Amino acid sequence: MSAKHTFLAFDCGATSGRGILATLDGNGFSMKEVYRFPSEMKREGGRMYWDVHAMYAHLVRCLSELGARGIRPDSIGIDTWGVDFGVIAKDGSLAGLPRCYRDPYTAGIPEKVFETIPREKLYARTGIQIMDFNTIFQLYARKGEGGSLPEDAGCLLFMPDLLSYMLTGNRVCEYTDASTSGMMDQKTRQFDRELLDELGIRSDILLPVIQPGTVVGTLKPELADATGLGAVPVIAVAGHDTASAIAAVPATDEKFAYLSSGTWSLMGIEVPSPVINARSSELNFTNEGGIEGTTRFLKNITGMWLLEECRRVWKARGRDYTYAQLTQMALSEEGFSGRIRPDDPRFASPDNMVAEIIGAAGSEMSDAQVVSCIYHSLADRYAEVMGMLREFAPFEIRKLHIIGGGSANDLLNQWTADATGVPVAAGPSEATAIGNVMMQARAAGLVKDRWQMRKFVAESFDIKEFMPHAKHIG
Repeated sequence: MSAKHTFLAFDCGATSGRGILATLDGNGFSMKEVYRFPSEMKREGGRMYWDVHAMYAHLVRCLSELGARGIRPDSIGIDTWGVDFGVIAKDGSLAGLPRCYRDPYTAGIPEKVFETIPREKLYARTGIQIMDFNTIFQLYARKGEGGSLPEDAGCLLFMPDLLSYMLTGNRVCEYTDASTSGMMDQKTRQFDRELLDELGIRSDILLPVIQPGTVVGTLKPELADATGLGAVPVIAVAGHDTASAIAAVPATDEKFAYLSSGTWSLMGIEVPSPVINARSSELNFTNEGGIEGTTRFLKNITGMWLLEECRRVWKARGRDYTYAQLTQMALSEEGFSGRIRPDDPRFASPDNMVAEIIGAAGSEMSDAQVVSCIYHSLADRYAEVMGMLREFAPFEIRKLHIIGGGSANDLLNQWTADATGVPVAAGPSEATAIGNVMMQARAAGLVKDRWQMRKFVAESFDIKEFMPHAKHIG
């Protein structure tokens, strides 16, 4: 890769989005954040929506700023969160704003669906863990709201595909994001239209599924002119942000587990086909789409949300700890024995996380002991899930790759290595944007497959290794 190539990744989270400009050449990979914007929600009539028009305006503003600076990316890719969607009317207009998964309108809906399709049968067909906000439950809830899905609906577009449509005018349905919907047949990797028909959900609005790396189109002529960028291609990357992150895992072979560590942790393995059986259902594992037809077999774990909420409480009381201070606090109480279950529902959204953790542990704690408790409890939970993954993995798990913002926490990385008994490779922290860019590079023919992508990532970014200390294992 001797020539210089420039790619623009829009990494849109449920709180904020960023424009990341990446340059690839013979010297490796460099990245720079060039734009940041909020992912804005609106409340109308007691309902919660994504202000996708505001998000689109931010994308255009970023593109215009690049155009004004004479920077023309080779292509553009968009990744977002899963499950949410917009509906395009037959005339091509957006039929209302996309509903937000945080809207409680889906509370209790899974149980209503199970009256028609039992939980076990639904999991057997889709392989997706049951969560209230899965797309299938959102559509069922909207059906019950009476006409909130318009009669003239032409198609449904998931969030990354919706933003791509707004940029290009072309409609696609990318696999990795669609796979989180709870509506796909895991055998065919297309939508289970018979399942939807049984639930009275319109299946005619669903597009055929395309694989990541497909060219969606180019910027619309009026947008190409207004931004000064011309007809830049837009690529359907791995549109689900976790799928993009896993694409950037710097692994050398398939014998690894991954932990996408941030506010929430996603821990799993990459396998060639879905794992769907009574045991995976019992443990609530999910099967989501990855690149090159792989499956992300994973489990959701409450992550650094615990610490961030404690920091918020402490800051309100005048104790604004830095991350370096928190690490030293945890280390000073390394031998503290207090533990919690990170996935306990009581930690979902408490008013006072510190009090909730102390209550769950059943003993008074200093601030340092709270931090130690969080770190040790997370490491123990990661070890527990690692044990579950070993039950399903068709290979020996020899390494745990930790990516995302949490990969910068050296102490937790070491305690995780100690608890799981496997070496930990930490980094890159910007895995989602990197995976987005690497899929664009693959679409451009610069890399041939995910292993070449991962080799390039490993050579371009600093990856820290943490070996397990035998005295801590178990």
